[in-house]
Amino acid sequence: MRLHALVQTSLDVAATRSRLEKRALLSALLRKLTGPEIEVGVAYLSGQLPQGRIGLGWALFRDLKPGSPSPSPQLELLEAHAAFDAVAEIKGAGSKKRRAHAIGALFARATEDERRFLTQLVLGGLRQGAQVGVMIDAVAAATEIEIEEVRRATMIAGDVAPVATAALREGRDALERFQLTLMSPVSPMLASPADDVESALERLGNAAFELKLDGARVQVHKSGDLVRVFTRRLHEVTERVPEIVEQVRAMPADTLILDGEAIALRADGRPHTFQTTMRRFGRKTNIAEMRARLPLSHVYFDLLYLDGDPFIDRPTTDRIEALDAVVGAEHAVRRVITDEPEVALAFYDEVVLGGHEGLMAKSLRDTYAAGRRGHSWLKLKPSHTLDLVVIAVEQGSGRRSAWLSNLHLAARDPKDGSFVMLGKTFKGMTDDMLKWQTAHLGALEIGREGHVVHVRPETVVEIAFSNVQASPTYASGMALRFARVKRYRTDKAADAAATIDEVRAIFDKEQ
Repeated sequence: MRLHALVQTSLDVAATRSRLEKRALLSALLRKLTGPEIEVGVAYLSGQLPQGRIGLGWALFRDLKPGSPSPSPQLELLEAHAAFDAVAEIKGAGSKKRRAHAIGALFARATEDERRFLTQLVLGGLRQGAQVGVMIDAVAAATEIEIEEVRRATMIAGDVAPVATAALREGRDALERFQLTLMSPVSPMLASPADDVESALERLGNAAFELKLDGARVQVHKSGDLVRVFTRRLHEVTERVPEIVEQVRAMPADTLILDGEAIALRADGRPHTFQTTMRRFGRKTNIAEMRARLPLSHVYFDLLYLDGDPFIDRPTTDRIEALDAVVGAEHAVRRVITDEPEVALAFYDEVVLGGHEGLMAKSLRDTYAAGRRGHSWLKLKPSHTLDLVVIAVEQGSGRRSAWLSNLHLAARDPKDGSFVMLGKTFKGMTDDMLKWQTAHLGALEIGREGHVVHVRPETVVEIAFSNVQASPTYASGMALRFARVKRYRTDKAADAAATIDEVRAIFDKEQ
């Protein structure tokens, strides 16, 4: 297939807000893809470069001089893919110049639309509204497979591209191989916010209220003496957390998959800051020294697999019973099961006073929905906080003139995958945080307008605020009041950030 056909579909998808029309456009293109084109095409239309980060930044594209664009389409989709494969292999002295030469050669044969598409794809700025949920719809429509089957396989696989490839090549039966598998991490189940204990009980009935820790989400797989540890974003960190490996290895199970939280605690049992805990996950050397200075505690709140049996489709009550028997009191999350508001509220007050984030309220009936944010899990926190995405940052002034300071904050629009701006803030930042974000966000730059640096929308930051107010400044009609930075959520991807619907719900309640 010509790259042009895929680019045109991307433009058509971006031009409509109708989810049904997006699905129709995408499914029509999917039916035309063949062989290895399928996985590449699905990744491109989902805004993902299959090779990941390959050393191509905004400055390279800014300085590129490939000459006039091709007047007519000639590039094949797999030609572009092969070119990026070649760029990914370029390393060593002179690599920057050689990458620029390779991209220049590719762009010399591309049309203007193709150049724009590939640039946005590499820089993470492709805004076409074909996010994973829409792509799942399109795969189901193109293959005539039930959408729930495609969605479940995608949850287990952690990526829609291999699922689309299997479904389009082999049909429904091919999805049977996407099963929960030891040493292959699955996307974690996610929670939705709840206003208070009473509203959680009204929604869930008798529920499990669990301590919500301000640590790092971990998924731990065990097979005999082999133990592997994965982060929320499915990156392996086994070598960095030896105490988790040692203690899970000793648990009374031959095979096991656990979902839990790792956290650094003070001597009095109160939690260190999230940033302090994350120092353990950023360290790749001198692990023993760091372990001695900052030991990790780890507790588990779910069990997905035990001694050959998947538990992912069993109700919460079954998973809790099996979990507690395996991990023991030391590593089981503190929990109260109740339908009485007074009991749940007393537990809530206790954990907040103990320095923890709040509670999770969980349905006792539902299964583990990997990768999904639903209403079976609800999070209860004492103040307004949202995980938002940084879409731009401003050069500081005065004492902060050497740093990138004022953050432009946005929430996700789940209808089209775009990011909706809600305001700016420079409050709550320490000097260490300013130094970190200057380096981190500077590396994500995709363009500048005066003192404003536009960045790839992939950095998540937890923002505390007093309320949401009406605002004529932003397209959403809303802005956060007294917004301040609590912490960067380096463990979260942008697609796990708060939605504009969550913001609007807060706004509507306060009117």
